[in-house]
Parts: sequence; structure tokens; C-alpha cells
Amino acid sequence: MPPPAPTDFHALSAAQVLSGLRATRAGLDDDEAARRLATHGPNRLPAPPRDSLLRRFAKHFQDILILILIGAAVITAMLHHWIDTGVILGVVVINAIIGFLQEGKAEAALAGIRKMLSASAQVRRQGKWRQIDAAELVPGDIVRLRSGDRVPTDLRLLEATNLRIEESALTGESVPSDKRIDPVAADAGIGDRACMAYSGTLVAAGRALGIVIATGASTEIGRINRLIAEVETLQTPLTRQMAQFGRQLSVLIVGLAALMLVVGIGLHGLPLGEVLLAAIGFAVAAIPEGLPAILTITLALGVQRMAQRQAITRRLTAVETLGSVTVICSDKTGTLTKNEMTARHVITRAGNYLVSGSGYAPQGDITLDGQFVELAEHAHLHALIEVIAVANDTHVAENAGQWCVTGEPTEGALRTLAHKAGFSSGQHTRHATIPFESANKFMATLASTPTGLRRILLKGAPDRLLDRCREELGADGQPVPLDRAWWEREIDRLSQEGLRVLAAAARRVDDAHVRLSENDLDHGMVFLGLIGIIDPPRPEAVQAIASCHAAGIRVKMITGDHAGTARAIGIEMGIGSAQSLKVVSGTELEAADDEQLRRIVGDCDIFARTSPEHKLRIVTALQANGEVVAMTGDGVNDAPALKRADVGVAMGIKGTEATKEAADIVLADDNFSSIERAVEEGRTIYDNLKKAILFILPTNGGQGFVMLATVVFGLTLPLTPVQILWVNMIIAITLALALAFEPAEPGIMRRPPRRPGTPILNAAFLWRLVLVSLLIGGATIAMFESELALGMPLDLARTVAVNTLVVAQAFYLFNARFLTTCSLRRDLLFTNRAAWLAVGVLLLLQLAFVYLPFMNAAFATTPLALRHWLAPLAIGLFIFLGMELEKRWQSSRQRT
Repeated sequence: MPPPAPTDFHALSAAQVLSGLRATRAGLDDDEAARRLATHGPNRLPAPPRDSLLRRFAKHFQDILILILIGAAVITAMLHHWIDTGVILGVVVINAIIGFLQEGKAEAALAGIRKMLSASAQVRRQGKWRQIDAAELVPGDIVRLRSGDRVPTDLRLLEATNLRIEESALTGESVPSDKRIDPVAADAGIGDRACMAYSGTLVAAGRALGIVIATGASTEIGRINRLIAEVETLQTPLTRQMAQFGRQLSVLIVGLAALMLVVGIGLHGLPLGEVLLAAIGFAVAAIPEGLPAILTITLALGVQRMAQRQAITRRLTAVETLGSVTVICSDKTGTLTKNEMTARHVITRAGNYLVSGSGYAPQGDITLDGQFVELAEHAHLHALIEVIAVANDTHVAENAGQWCVTGEPTEGALRTLAHKAGFSSGQHTRHATIPFESANKFMATLASTPTGLRRILLKGAPDRLLDRCREELGADGQPVPLDRAWWEREIDRLSQEGLRVLAAAARRVDDAHVRLSENDLDHGMVFLGLIGIIDPPRPEAVQAIASCHAAGIRVKMITGDHAGTARAIGIEMGIGSAQSLKVVSGTELEAADDEQLRRIVGDCDIFARTSPEHKLRIVTALQANGEVVAMTGDGVNDAPALKRADVGVAMGIKGTEATKEAADIVLADDNFSSIERAVEEGRTIYDNLKKAILFILPTNGGQGFVMLATVVFGLTLPLTPVQILWVNMIIAITLALALAFEPAEPGIMRRPPRRPGTPILNAAFLWRLVLVSLLIGGATIAMFESELALGMPLDLARTVAVNTLVVAQAFYLFNARFLTTCSLRRDLLFTNRAAWLAVGVLLLLQLAFVYLPFMNAAFATTPLALRHWLAPLAIGLFIFLGMELEKRWQSSRQRT
């Protein structure tokens, strides 16, 4: 059923929600629940319709290059060259199988979301609590939540005690959200709806009672599910360019073949059979049947290299697309930052202590004015550390080489700070505790020190502690009147830097004090200081952003965090400067129309308090501006934008299954720097693809020119179609394949990204294609005609022509290894051993072609004398040196 019209339940009081849903706190009766279940349907996400396996497989034969391959297979079958037909069809089928296995990404993403839903729920029916299947929940049901539960559907909270819910998968916030029952503004974003609990999120602490307001497709996660299903996936730049190139090439080949028929029959009066054979030979020569296979192999090798750099590729063409990325939109939490809260500052009246290290690993130092601090020598710091370590129920421990927190992330940061200071709370004896509650935002503990002193230790929100203190620990170590204005200035300063600020206070009590109440916190508490906590940037991500900027790639942060935190992290990451960096909130995005949004995304690099729709609109607006967009994320709220982006990049460690399934690339280390390395790999792959195209097309063009010129000028065919197939096959499996192994060219990450829509072959490369085709084709015809003029047999002349083609292409390979750089540089000549190995294999195959009797019989060739090798070698060397001069000429033209 279609979802009902949304209601702003978060803006209504609990009584209004109960009334609107015709429910009571006693719960629904069974008959009413059954009626509502029939009306609204089960509380599960609908499975999307899927194409049949046959239809999904057949779609992979509709690409123009695949159709060209099939045409080549038909031509070879017409020539009864069954081995070549089998090889070409094998390439077609392998390509289809690879695409088929990668198909169904969106369906898998939806399945990943469905796995997030809770299997059961505690519901009140007919006045009694029951455990039921979560799929049976209906609007109006009363549901109970406890710590550790996964929220089974969207709830409006009616009661909440110390409730904190982990919502990072929906909001991107790095710490659990405090919940309460008071209504909020109607236009509040998901992260600000404190009176709501959403399906698929996790109860980190506390307990609650809520009323079901939406189920299944009507829930917030169901809405994201629909967004993923509705998002249109764009073609990659390579797919678009190759489709256009394939169409143009096919039209050109068919047109020239038809021209050959007209010229051969109409101008020279040649027999139809002979001209038809020449036209087929031209088509076989001109069609680069090895090109799709080379593209696939090049991409596959890139996938392997990227896997070694912690980037797992789920779709082959995504590798190349990374090389053309102009904008990277990144989630903050867990991608640019570690998603591990870390204490950075400790402020007492003795000074501002700086804390190094990041994450939960207890590695780092505490310094004051640049000097390392010994805890025993700093009474102020010791007093504060004692509070945050003893009034703390969280533990950090190493697990499989990674430090993990058990409990609250913020308390984990405080526990790690205590470890860095060398403080152990093991000998303290706890007598009583007031646990943290969202209403009061503090935790207090009554404990005895190892020396027997009994103290009340209090930590929590600074404003709440300042309200309860009349004194502070002065610079001389004695209590003095509280200077609240000074502390509030320090709190503002830390907050503006994007830090979360906590405070500590304590007081001495007598040994008879055995219980603890809130009244004990209202008298005699001494304010000790502040702790500034942040989810720190990854150091390697800072360097990676700088590399992206050097490569002409803009990095934009899209996060669910507050604007101040996002801006502070953005400045620290180097996304922008403090003077120029602008932050746009989700509310501003909501108010902007599509045209305004296109201007906003062009000017702004930080987006805060964003929803899944906002992220999707940002990506779409950037694409409308002509950008090639990579989007990173780890939460289910990122999945729609990841699917829409040209390249979706998910986090492999902390990412949700839905996000991984919607992405094209999964980072095994959750590290932004891996994206930068993947971009470098993508650029290398695109270069190698261009080199392969720039190598294959002139060689095919040379062969095609031989056949075309022969018919136009009424000459004897220098090559038979079978001989052309031989040349195409051995060149494809040796020389062209070697270009897939080329390493990155120098300075590849210091050049700007190629502009979207730039053709694979620009004017300079088209000129090179024509020039090389004429040189190779002309040399082949010249060698063939010269041998005939010397009275040599036709088979020998054709064998010499084939050798000329093969040797010239072997020399040209070393020109094609570098697009603009000189190929004679000693430091670059041997960087690709595969090229030299390919030439060696090619030589062995060509020797077999010339000298083995069964090859002579199959291809109508004959053994050659030594002089027949010298001329092709000289021609190959001439072509190599000539193209190096052309390369230098092109470079000088570009500089001027």
C-alpha cells in the first residue's frame, strides 16, 4: 500500500499524538491491531521487482562495442575461420558474465537496509506486555525500549529515562543522541528530533516508552529505501565516451566499406566477389575487435592494484571514473575523522594543557607550555583526571590490534585521557553513584581514594556544573570564588573550535557519608576545569585533501553534525581557510530551489545538519553543474547519494551493509587517503586506456588503409582477410595488452582533472592516428609492391607485408607508452617489463608464422631470407623516431 501522508508527530505533544492515533497507554486490543495491520500492511520494507535472469543477462549484449564484436565474429564465421569466431564470441560472453555478476546493486542495497530492521518488539496489547514479531507492529501500538535494543519502527516517545540512541546511520553524528519527550519545532531536522526514535537505530543507554507512528515503507528508513530505488544511476564518463566512439567508428567503417564496393565495381570494374572480399577484409582490419577485451583487462588490472591500496572495486568502470572526478563529497564522521572521540584540551587555572594522540589508543602526551607533564607534579590536573577516571563506567581495551571502547564514546575519550596521564582508578572504592541522565546532564560518584579520603566527584555539561559551584580551584591550589565569566569565555572558545566541552568538579566529605543525592551536589562543590573533546581528523586525510587540491579536485564535507563542529573540522582538514570557508545548513538547502542550489554547491564546501534528501540534491546539483562527483559515506543515510554519484565510495569497516551495496567502491580501511590513492590509480588507468586506444586504432587504421588504398587504386591485395586476423590477434594478446601494465606517468596528481565531456581522442590524437595509419599502411603497401616489382612470388610479398605491419607496430608500441613524455628517457625506458616481454612473445609468434610449415599452409605464407627482415626493421625505427619528433612538436605547440 502507498504510505500515508506524513504527520509532524515530533511537533505534537504526547497527548496529541495518542489522540491523533486513537490509542491509549494501555495499548491496542487484538481486534483493532488486526484491522490496522490489514490497512497499513506488515512492518517490513517491500522487496523491489526484479528482472528475470535471462533479461538481466541479455542487457549486456546491447552495448555498441559488443555489437561490433558480434559483427566481427559473423565476418570471421563467413570466412570459415572458426577459431577466431570462437575467441571473439568468448570475449563477448565473458564481458556479459562480468556485467551480470555486478548487476543488481540497487536491489542488494535495499536488502542491506532490510537487514537493519529489528526482528522482534515488546508491545503492550490489551493492557499486557508481549514479545511479538516486529512485522506485526501497527500505528498506535505502545512499544517498550531498553538499552541494547534496536528500535523496531518509528516511535514518538512518551516516556524516556536516561535515553540515548545511536543514530549515526541516519544522521551522521558521531555520538549518541540524548532523548526526551518534549515536542520540537515542526521544521527540525532528523538529528534534532529529540522526542523521536527511528527504525533501525540502536538504544545506547536508558529505557523508554513510545507509540508507533509509522511502519514499513512509511518509516524514515523506508523513505530512504524508496530514495535508493528511485535514484537514477548515471552512465560513467568512459561508458558515455565509448558508446559515442563506438557509434562513430561503426558508421565510418560501414561507410568506407560501401565506398570500396562502389569504387571497386563502378570505377575499376572489378568482379563483385573480389571487391566483396576486399570490403570484408577492410572491415576485419578496421574493427578493433580486441579493444573491448583490452579495456576490460586494463580495468581488471586496475581493480587488483586498487585492492592492494585498500579500495575494493565492485564495478569495473568505476575505476576509470575515479580518474575523471572533479569533486569529492565526503561524509565527516569516520571518513575524514576517526569516529573516535579524543580529548584535545584540559583547561584549569594552572594553564591550558594540550593532549596529543588520537582515538582510543592510550598513546600520546600531555604538555603545558610545550613541556611534558608529570601528573604527580600538577595538582590541578591530577584532581581533574581523578574525577573523569573514577566517575566513569566505560572501558577501553585493545582487540585484534585495534583499541575499542565499551560504553559511551565520550567517556571512552576521558578514560583514554586518564591512561595517557598515567592515572589508574583501580584502588578507588566507589560507594554510591548518580548515573548520567539527559535531564540533568551529569554523573556523580561518591568514592574513597587509596589514602582513605572520601570525595564526591562530578562531571558533565559545563553550564550544569557551573550552576552548582560557588568556588573554583585557584592557581595556588586553594579554593577561591568562582569566576564564571572567565570559564564561559573558555567554553565559548573551545566550542568555536568545534570541540565538545565537559567540566569536572569535586568536594571532600566526611567518612560517615555513605549515600549520594542531588542535594549533596548543591553545597561546597569546587569547579576544577574543562575538557575539550573532538572526533579528530585523520592526519593522512589532511595530506590526501591537499593532494586532491593540487590535482584540481575540490573536496566538500557533507555531515549531519552542527555547523560549528563541521566548520572547525573543515578548517583543520584544510578544506578551506578560516576567512573564506562558508557553511550551509540543511535548513538553507531546504529553502533553496534547484537553480539556487546549483549556485550554492558551486560556492560552498561545507554542508551541515543534512538529511539523505539534502545529500542527494547536493550530488545532483553538482552533476548539473557539469562536475564528475565521487560521494563517500558509511551510514544508510548516505546510500541514495552514493548510488546517484558518478562513483559511490563506502566505508568497509564501519559502513552499513546498505551503504556498501549501494557503492561502487568499498574502502577496506575507512580512510579518505585511500580515495586519493584510488583517484591516482583511476587516472593511471584512464591514461592506459587512452594509450591502448591510441595504439590499437592506428594499427587497425594502417591495415584498413592498406585494403582501402588497394581497391581505390586498383592494386593487388597485399593482405588476405585471414592474414589480417592473424595480425589483429597477435597484436591484441601481446603489444596492446602490455599497455595495461604501464605505471603512472610522472606528475599525474599535479595536473587538473580532465573536463567532463572531453572526447577520448582530441584533435592532436586524431592527427596522430591519421599520421601513424598512413605511415604504417603506406610502408606496408610500398614493401609489398617493391617485392612484386622484384619479381617475387605473391605469397612471399604478402609475408613481407605482414612482417612490415607487425614490426612497425612493435616499434610504435614504445611511442604509445607515453602520451606526451619522450619515450627515450633512460629512467622510463624499462619501467614496464611487460612491454619488452610482449615484444619477445610477438617475435616468437611471428617467426612461427613465417617459418613453420603448417602455419605457411594455414595463412598462405612462405619463409623469408634475412634481407626481408632488415627493411621492416628500418621502417619500424623510422616510424618510432618520426613519432617522437611529432610528440616533441605537439608539446612545443601546447607551450606556445
